[in-house]
Amino acid sequence: MKITGTHFNYYQVCKRKLWLFASGIHFEHTSDLVLEGKLIHEDSYPQRSERYEEIELDGIKVDYYDAKSKVIHEIKKSNKVEKAHEWQVKYYLYVFEQNGIEGVTGLLEYPVLRKTQPVILSDFDREKIEEMKENIEKIILDENCPSLVQKSLCRSCSYFEFCYSKEVEE
Repeated sequence: MKITGTHFNYYQVCKRKLWLFASGIHFEHTSDLVLEGKLIHEDSYPQRSERYEEIELDGIKVDYYDAKSKVIHEIKKSNKVEKAHEWQVKYYLYVFEQNGIEGVTGLLEYPVLRKTQPVILSDFDREKIEEMKENIEKIILDENCPSLVQKSLCRSCSYFEFCYSKEVEE
C-alpha cells in the first residue's frame, strides 16, 4: 500500500479525515481554504519552478526539491497544524532515505506568516514513522469509518459539512 504525504498529514490531524480521503471521498476541491492554500503555493515563490523540481517518489509528492543542497521545501498556508506538517516532511525525508537518497533535510515554509522551520529526521522519528505507517494502514483498511471527534479545527476542514450533517430521522 502506498502511503502519501497527505495520508501522513491527515493521520496527525484527524483519523476520520484520513479514512474518508483514503476511501475516495474528497471534498478538498470544494474548499475555499484549500484553494487559497494552492494559490499561496503557486504565487509565493514563482522563481522556484525554474530552479527546483516538484518530485514524485514512492507515493509522495514534494513541493520543491533542491537537489544541489538536498533540501525539501514544503509550503503551507498556516501553522495551525504545524506538528502534522512536520511529520509530513519527516515522512518525505524517510521516503527519500528508503530510496537511497541520504543527507536530505526539510524546510517548512509559511509565506503568509513569513516563517520557516527546518525539519530533520532522527532515529526516534524513523521508529515512530514505522509505527505510524502501520496505524495508517489499519485505519485505511478498516471497513468502518472512525467516529467523529470534535476538534476546534473542524470548522475549517473541507470535510466539515460531511461530518456534521445529520440525516433526517423518520
